[in-house]
Amino acid sequence: MGDTKAQTRVDETQEFGALTDGFHLVIDALKLNDINTIYNVPGIPITDLGRYMQAGGLRVLSFRHEQNAGYAAAIAGYLTKKPGICLTVSAPGFLNGLTALAHATTNCFPMILISGSSEREIVDLQQGDYEEMDQLAIAKPLCKAAYRILHAEDIGIGIARAIRAAVSGRPGGVYLDLPAKLLGQTMEAEAGARSLVKIIDAAPRQLPAPEAVERALELLRSAKRPLIILGKGAAYAQADDDIRALVEKSGIPYLPMSMAKGLLPDTHPLSAGAARSLVLKEADVVMMIGARLNWLLSHGKGKTWGDRPKKFVHIDIEPREMDSNVEIAAPLVGDIGSCVSALLDGMGKGWVAPPAGWIDEIRAKVESNVARMAPRLQNNNVPMDYHGALGVLRAIITERPDAILVNEGANTLDFARSIIDMHQPRKRLDVGTWGVMGVGMGTAIAAAVETGKPVLAVEGDSAFGFSGMEIETICRYNLPICVVVFNNGGIYRGTDVNPAGGSDAATTVFVKDARYDKMMEAFGGVGVHVTSPDELSRAVNAAMDSGKPTLVNAVIDAEAGTESGRIGNLNPQSVVSKK
Repeated sequence: MGDTKAQTRVDETQEFGALTDGFHLVIDALKLNDINTIYNVPGIPITDLGRYMQAGGLRVLSFRHEQNAGYAAAIAGYLTKKPGICLTVSAPGFLNGLTALAHATTNCFPMILISGSSEREIVDLQQGDYEEMDQLAIAKPLCKAAYRILHAEDIGIGIARAIRAAVSGRPGGVYLDLPAKLLGQTMEAEAGARSLVKIIDAAPRQLPAPEAVERALELLRSAKRPLIILGKGAAYAQADDDIRALVEKSGIPYLPMSMAKGLLPDTHPLSAGAARSLVLKEADVVMMIGARLNWLLSHGKGKTWGDRPKKFVHIDIEPREMDSNVEIAAPLVGDIGSCVSALLDGMGKGWVAPPAGWIDEIRAKVESNVARMAPRLQNNNVPMDYHGALGVLRAIITERPDAILVNEGANTLDFARSIIDMHQPRKRLDVGTWGVMGVGMGTAIAAAVETGKPVLAVEGDSAFGFSGMEIETICRYNLPICVVVFNNGGIYRGTDVNPAGGSDAATTVFVKDARYDKMMEAFGGVGVHVTSPDELSRAVNAAMDSGKPTLVNAVIDAEAGTESGRIGNLNPQSVVSKK
């Protein structure tokens, strides 16, 4: 059979000239558009595609689960402003990747989920093909755009459309469906090369209207207690110098959302991060840059925002974001880089800084809160609490500002977000808008691959469980990642008891005294078990110095956590008492 296929190919080549096929057209289209890294899980029908990609010079990283490969692709898009590529098998593999695709769309990360699929004529008649599923229809509601390519000559244009959709305007997730039969289709190599598309200006600038810029500036000029809120969209824009210039020239204090931390150092004199409650309640004009008034900011209303009337300036590339929760007095629609640059130009030389009393009030609150927290961060308690452990990691990040911090969990995330200062942009990567647990290992892997920088992944033990098997992937590719698992023996804490009695553990409790470090040792990495802040400091510093895959099992007091972290109010409570 193999000899017959080979002879057929020789005959076709002699008759029509050199041939190419769907496999190689996909690869050539990606390479033509400077996409060189693929995150995937091999299997039918894309196993050979991964092999050909690797042979063709692409870096192909294979994961243990598609969801984690998808999270890697999503954060790769955020870090590079090019769509991260996740390649999966059909049906179950596609579904596994779909959560990550929706996560990318929700967070405005450019990503393309490419999945093999069953043949259309069988799927459409529901004849029971292998892993039969109408994947395109399922993906459409969960992503920015979805396309299917049926003919080899359309591969170039299909991939071009997917890339442009992912990065233009508000970035997001795109689904690209490749039926198995497509990959084996052949065409003349010369015609195939002509069918490829090199994208020109995939994410064109969108300039704000001059009158919108002046309206925003006038509102800021009139403010007595102005505030700038920086969101992860501001970090994605990579307009770092202009954003810093805008803050410093305006003299307006700023509050960074978690993944915007480091756009300006958290220790900057205009940082209001340690006075969040004060500035949200007392500000009279708030300028949002790449942030949304969603649940993370209490929708711009309620007790979080206090009783003082507020007016909002909102910079966003998506017009429909305006007025989504509250009235926006000065909408500024355009890409962040262009909008910030226009504001800087419009400020001129006569700009007057906000009243000194407002700045002094914030600074006093910041200093008071930092001083009150300092002793808690320096404790050496055994077992560790979150403050003592995170105080150690805070010092390590301060000493290594180029390292990337990945962070997830409930209490682990909430405490770390407020305790660990960031000093450079796009160095803090976490769960994003949805608060998705399980992003940690995929995010850490992509961060190491895309940046070449060392990664410190700080994980709650529950969050780590969603993707912990990817430590084998970390070891396989010998990535400079140190994973610290805050092990308190359960979800939120390890002390709950089964209210019905019996031998079953409580629903939130894990195996007592689990040794996650042994998992890393099993795959050839370094495992370390620590019980004190001093031991934690030594272990993490050694790991960061070595660059070797390391997992530190950090024992945390089982009673240290709180229910649902800082968003316990979102947990509904029963008012019915059952005896």
